[in-house]
Amino acid sequence: MLLGCGLAASLLATSVVRAETQMLDQVVAIVEDDVVMASELRERLNQVRETLTARGVELPPDDVLIRETLDRLILENIQLQKGQRVGVRISDSQLNGAMQRVAAQNGLNLEQFRAALEEQGQSYQAMREQIRRELIIQRVQAGNVNQRIEITDQEVDNFLATEEGRKLSQPEYQILHALLAMSPSAPAAEIASAEAYATRVLEQIRAGTPFEKAVSAQGPYSFTGGNLGWRKLDDLPSLFSDVAPGLAKGETDLVRSDSGFHLINMADRRGGEEMLVNQTKVRHILVKPSEILTDDQARELVTELKARALNGEDFAALAREYSEDIGSAQEGGDLGWTSPGQMVPEFEQAMSDTAVGEISDPVRSQFGWHILEVLDRREQDMTATATRNMAMNYLHQNKYQEELDAWLRQIRDEAFVDIK
Repeated sequence: MLLGCGLAASLLATSVVRAETQMLDQVVAIVEDDVVMASELRERLNQVRETLTARGVELPPDDVLIRETLDRLILENIQLQKGQRVGVRISDSQLNGAMQRVAAQNGLNLEQFRAALEEQGQSYQAMREQIRRELIIQRVQAGNVNQRIEITDQEVDNFLATEEGRKLSQPEYQILHALLAMSPSAPAAEIASAEAYATRVLEQIRAGTPFEKAVSAQGPYSFTGGNLGWRKLDDLPSLFSDVAPGLAKGETDLVRSDSGFHLINMADRRGGEEMLVNQTKVRHILVKPSEILTDDQARELVTELKARALNGEDFAALAREYSEDIGSAQEGGDLGWTSPGQMVPEFEQAMSDTAVGEISDPVRSQFGWHILEVLDRREQDMTATATRNMAMNYLHQNKYQEELDAWLRQIRDEAFVDIK
């Protein structure tokens, strides 16, 4: 709620104060349990002006710019306080990674980025703190907004039935194209000569000559064209859409049209293929070291349990009695069908090394000591699941911004804000 105004006039007066005039900082807004200071607002205003000027955007009137900038600061402050209340923390390693990504986006390594900032009179530490704040806000937003979004199976079905949904699951192709232009009305001998040359270039490419090198070599005819970039099948011209599905990655074909002779190279392709996954059906027993059970004793216990299972005792019964995996113990240790990447690496390796019907040797993971029994293996077609997951993500992203805007309005309306 808004409890005051008159800020624009006071800040405009402040903005003309020269360096020789010493001025104490002052509070411009109380936000819940925190405040926004005039110095913070002036610094952000300078950043906004510099950014807009660099982009060639006309600056709005000062009163509008001040009001909008203060509103953003207030909203950020509210979110940061929410993050603080729930204990959101950004580790130094996470922050370093974010800084490296920002540097890379500017074509620099981290040291070069630091030097560039200092050369421009900016503080590297201030930049780190700004990015830390942004990361906290992103986490707070994601945590609050994601739980507001619900995608039903019916929504997914409806979306996949649309043209946009069908296009989403189409494969994408990156095609290199070279055209030897030739009019269909050219003399037959000229057309035959051009076709023969294009065929020789095709043979060179298929023999291992890089596509770009082969089509740019000196010869009686020249090619034009380039990289079409990543395209869905529906986004390709009909000439390419007819050929692309039949080309494997790295393959090249020669096609004739009214424009001449086309060399079409499949530089890369992604998506659209059948997704077969090797799955393992497994059950396990987990024993965790503790204050009363050393690591060696935990290993000895699972070794003993393996021996008992091999001597005829029921693995599921042993799991229900001894396993400390809350999620699977009551199911006799059954983890169901697992796909690659679901389990921690040590567990994955033990599954891979154990034959169907066998029990593994004790294996140590971050959770404790396991023995596992491989019950079966299969190759599962996950294409439909992957397509539905893509649709879910697409619908989620479409709803995210709408829900984020609604949530931001809600927290702003609910917050205590007193603008001085």
